Amino acid sequence: MRKKLYFGSNFKMYKNIQATNEYLQAITDATKDIDREDFQFFFIPSYTSLESAGKCSVRSQFMLGAQNMCWEDEGQFTGEISPLMLKELGLDLVMVGHSERRHGFGESDYTENKKVRKALDSGFTVLLCVGETAQEKEFGISAEILRTQLKIGLHGVEEKQLDRVWIAYEPVWSIGVNGTPAPVDYAEAMHKVIKDCLEEMFGRNGREIPALYGGSVNPDNSSALIIQPDIDGLFTTRTAFQVDKFTKLIKDAISACRESGKF
Repeated sequence: MRKKLYFGSNFKMYKNIQATNEYLQAITDATKDIDREDFQFFFIPSYTSLESAGKCSVRSQFMLGAQNMCWEDEGQFTGEISPLMLKELGLDLVMVGHSERRHGFGESDYTENKKVRKALDSGFTVLLCVGETAQEKEFGISAEILRTQLKIGLHGVEEKQLDRVWIAYEPVWSIGVNGTPAPVDYAEAMHKVIKDCLEEMFGRNGREIPALYGGSVNPDNSSALIIQPDIDGLFTTRTAFQVDKFTKLIKDAISACRESGKF
């Protein structure tokens, strides 16, 4: 796998069709001096914006993804989205297991595994989100929770599919409007747990799976996070919604990596 740094955002239930198109154009213009061979950009808008976003003039400059997907091609699944429907839109990426899906909509590790395997079998790159709650952190079982989510979520994934697997570590207590940023050393420690677990599961190639940090990423902590040995990218929400702030965050992070010798 070619080593890259990853920068992306989940739009959640924000930004309508027009706002999404305007944003994608603006962020692409603002980052046009950044080589896409070395840095991967990705954006995950709302379902209603996906078709239009897939046809925008700057589409080739980033990966475009869906926030969720059913594990079946078709059937009696009212309100769900089929992988066949997402393929019609020409998407690259499917996010699975975001904490709001797990904790707000009751999705289990076993549900996420079905989605991961179906997305990979359908030709998508999968961004599997993992993370512990504040209570689990307090009980000192963060590492066990991450390992469980990874081992169940990626069960049955084949080695030939690993180049289409990404992991996003988002501690539940750190995301959202009231989230508390994870200390940098804690974030790195959990990323090392993730990398070690992936290596146990898939051998040396498992360690090459990109692991991104998400959880109150902001201009004050982004550079310190991205230079950590086991953090391969930043998954940003609120800061990313403002093109100027996200552009500065990205460029500062890239500079920090180059100054530290990481990249």
